[in-house]
Amino acid sequence: MTDPDSRYDVVSYTPYPQNIPLARRRVARLVVEWGHPGVAGDAAVIVSELATNALLHGCLRDRLFRVELILAGAVLRMAVTDPKGERAPSPRPAEAGDQFGRGLLIVRTLAARWDVDSLDVGKTVWAELDL
Repeated sequence: MTDPDSRYDVVSYTPYPQNIPLARRRVARLVVEWGHPGVAGDAAVIVSELATNALLHGCLRDRLFRVELILAGAVLRMAVTDPKGERAPSPRPAEAGDQFGRGLLIVRTLAARWDVDSLDVGKTVWAELDL
C-alpha cells in the first residue's frame, strides 16, 4: 500500500470458539488506533459474524482461518479466509426461535458492501465499511 494513511493487519487463528472474541477485540482496538472509533463497533460485529461462520462452516480440523483488516482511503475492509470453498455462504431468513442463521443478515445490514471470493483452496468472505 502506497498511501501513507493505509493500514493492514492479518492474523491467523486456530479453529476454536475462544478465538472469535480475540479477533473481535483486536479489530475493535485497531480500528480505534487507526483513527475511526465511530465504526469500531460495527467492524467488530462484522468480523465476529464472519469468523463465526468460518469456524462453523468453513474450517477443517487443525486448519487455520485468517482475519484481515485493511484501511485504504475512506474504506475499511474486513476479510475472513477459511479452507473450505465448496459452498458459498448466502444470507437466509431465520425463524423467530432460531438461535443461528442471522450472521450474514447482520453483515449485510452493517456493511456498505460484502461478497465472497473463491480461492484455489477455500474462500474469503469480505465486507466493507465506508468511512
